[in-house]
Amino acid sequence: MGKGKNNRIEEEQRTVELMIRLYCRYKEGNRTLCPECREMLDYSRARLSRCPFQKDKRTCRLCTIHCYRPDMKRRIRKVMRYAGPRMLWYHPLIALRHLWREYRG
Repeated sequence: MGKGKNNRIEEEQRTVELMIRLYCRYKEGNRTLCPECREMLDYSRARLSRCPFQKDKRTCRLCTIHCYRPDMKRRIRKVMRYAGPRMLWYHPLIALRHLWREYRG
C-alpha cells in the first residue's frame, strides 16, 4: 500500500469492516450485513475518518480519546471479541499487521 495521508485510516476502516462482516456472517448467520451491523460499520467509518491522529493513528484500544458513543463502544467490543481471534484464520496478514501495531504502541 502507498504512504498517502489517509492510508492508515483506510487500513483501519478495512480491518473494522472485515471484523463486522465476519461477525455478522458467522455469529449472526446473515449472508449480507444486517441493518444493525451496517449501522455499526457506517458509524465506525465516520469516527475513523474524523480521527485527529490520521496517519499517526494507533489502534483504537490504545487511543487516548475514545471517540465512540458508549452504546457503539459496547457493540464494537462484542464484535471484536468474536471476530478478533478468527481474523487470524480468515485474514491472517491483516490480523498480524493489526497486532504488530498494537504491540508497538
